[in-house]
Amino acid sequence: MHAGVAWSGQRHRPGGRPGRHLAASLVGLTVLISGCAGSGGAASPGALHQTATRPGPEPSATPSAVPSAKEPSHQAPGLPAPDAAIPKDPSRLADSLTGTAAQLRRAIDDWVRDGGPTKADPPEPVVLLALHEQRIYRYLARNPQVASRTYDRLPKDLAGRARDNVTAVRNLLSLARPVSGPVKFRVRPPEPANVLLDDFRRAERRFGVEWEVLAAVMFVETKFGRVRSPSYTGAQGPMQFMPGTWAAYGMGGDVHDTKDALLAAANYLHASGAPRDYRRALYAYNHSKAYVDAVLLHARQMKRDIRNYYGYYNWQVFVITTRGERRLTGP
Repeated sequence: MHAGVAWSGQRHRPGGRPGRHLAASLVGLTVLISGCAGSGGAASPGALHQTATRPGPEPSATPSAVPSAKEPSHQAPGLPAPDAAIPKDPSRLADSLTGTAAQLRRAIDDWVRDGGPTKADPPEPVVLLALHEQRIYRYLARNPQVASRTYDRLPKDLAGRARDNVTAVRNLLSLARPVSGPVKFRVRPPEPANVLLDDFRRAERRFGVEWEVLAAVMFVETKFGRVRSPSYTGAQGPMQFMPGTWAAYGMGGDVHDTKDALLAAANYLHASGAPRDYRRALYAYNHSKAYVDAVLLHARQMKRDIRNYYGYYNWQVFVITTRGERRLTGP
């Protein structure tokens, strides 16, 4: 959603028995839908909510938009500006996506080789290229006719990746529910990418839930912890747990602590059927087929190439208002 859309994930009733799906959580969906509920604005169990506001003060992040990388005084040549125009012509759009994807992979390779993911701030090329790629996918998700004509112009491997990402973003956008009134979101930089990766793998070893699925849920829910606001239904923390579900699966941890939240999510998904049946487990997490499909599509991309994890890590939080889309994080 990401990232993303803000909406509440379905949670179990206190006591651990599967419960009814709760209303989409405002926080997750809106932001996550950025690449979904990374799309710009509604809350989902993992992304900020897409938010519509009445004329007046626009939603603001608290603190104000937090950059994902140190902002240099001069942008390196050849990199897309944060708000660079997205081509509308399918041929030009395919060329832009192809070039951006290739540059981003090289930039991620350099970042990983230099040990960067263990540090807090991703390098400027990775941040800008990932944001541009994210914005292209968001545009294609909203323009299916352009998307179908663009896929045919992409290299085979990229076409498959693009279909997965656009479908996931479109699914999460379909769950976004505009809300009225001014809304404030608390955002902050995520923990370093490799720190999160270690946490995902630790949870996988303990509960048998694939780290890519856990990462996809966190990506959709809060854009890897960027969104810190609770949902309007009361879901909290980087994995957006309802209080009753946390009481049953949190194992005495802190719902706002990333390590504790990931272990609890793995515990909950395992109890709900994972890894034997991920669809059943994810549907328990959020009663939405569109949500389940989006999570699994993102997870599939991370399984195919870990660079997709590092790319998603740099997708930003968007919000949708009646005045248009607004980005809350990033350069």
